[in-house]
Amino acid sequence: MIAVQRNFLLKSYNTFGISAFAKAYTAVTTLQQLKEALTYFTSEYVFLLGAGSNMLLTKDIDKAVVHILLKGITIVKKESDNVYLQVMAGENWHKLVMYCVENNLAGMENMALIPGNVGAAPIQNIGAYGVELKDIFHSCEVMNIKTQEIKTMSLAACDFSYRESVFKNELRGMYVITSVTFKLTDVSANTGYAFKTGYGDIKTALEQLGEASIKNIAQAVINIRSSKLPDPAVLGNSGSFFKNPVVPKTVYETLLPKFPDMPHYPINEHEVKVPAGWLIDQCGLRGYRKGDAAVHDRQALVLVNHGNATGDEILQLAKHVQHTILERYGIAIETEVNIIA
Repeated sequence: MIAVQRNFLLKSYNTFGISAFAKAYTAVTTLQQLKEALTYFTSEYVFLLGAGSNMLLTKDIDKAVVHILLKGITIVKKESDNVYLQVMAGENWHKLVMYCVENNLAGMENMALIPGNVGAAPIQNIGAYGVELKDIFHSCEVMNIKTQEIKTMSLAACDFSYRESVFKNELRGMYVITSVTFKLTDVSANTGYAFKTGYGDIKTALEQLGEASIKNIAQAVINIRSSKLPDPAVLGNSGSFFKNPVVPKTVYETLLPKFPDMPHYPINEHEVKVPAGWLIDQCGLRGYRKGDAAVHDRQALVLVNHGNATGDEILQLAKHVQHTILERYGIAIETEVNIIA
């Protein structure tokens, strides 16, 4: 039986710490409770909530919030040196990464300390330091919001691309992701696993930790992220607010004479990725503050709430950043955070 609360304050349920209310709220810890909640709220559209770490609330939610707290980690199959790990949607992402490190399961160590829960990871195709979710994704189970039927979706069916998936596009609002199955490598049985250390500051951070291993790579990423990114428990934020823009190589080459220090990462022979944080920093916006809404003073990719900023104030700051980048570089940067407006 589900417990329903009305006019529910969501301030402590979103990492920006925005004071917004939900029309109704219920937390589900089993698939049966999830079915009951989706049936109970048939007359009201539902809003699915995970860790609240990738959203900006700019208003109250005039829907029933269903908080997905499904737990469980299960090895479903071993195949040579591959391990297939099924993880329920309510598991914390970083805790999962550390579980894998402790159990010699490689593949997600570069994504340590990414905020959020497992169920949201495929929606965003999360990634960090040269690795994306799609690289270790095998399948996911989803529940149809209207019919409560459960089906399995393959890697191909999820149509992953940079911070995109079918769940943000064609299937938006149609399914609840209930679990994700990852295809990982048992490094205790595989000495030929290729560690990914070529992105960002990982190599430098590893020099202080020793040889490459999944444990040391995860710790290197934790050290880097901790030095740059604010803790949401201390300073309201949602991690990286903007996507790194992907631009045609010809556009990048046109900009290079004027901005010779502009970094880039090749995507293919025709496109390159430019760090949004560098663009914002170069525009002098790192540390820029208007009221309690601000660009973080150590990582320009992050917008923060110094206490009492409204969601709309954070959004207006984001628009100011986007406009400034577009005006100076002719590059449009998109938000990574899901804006509830």
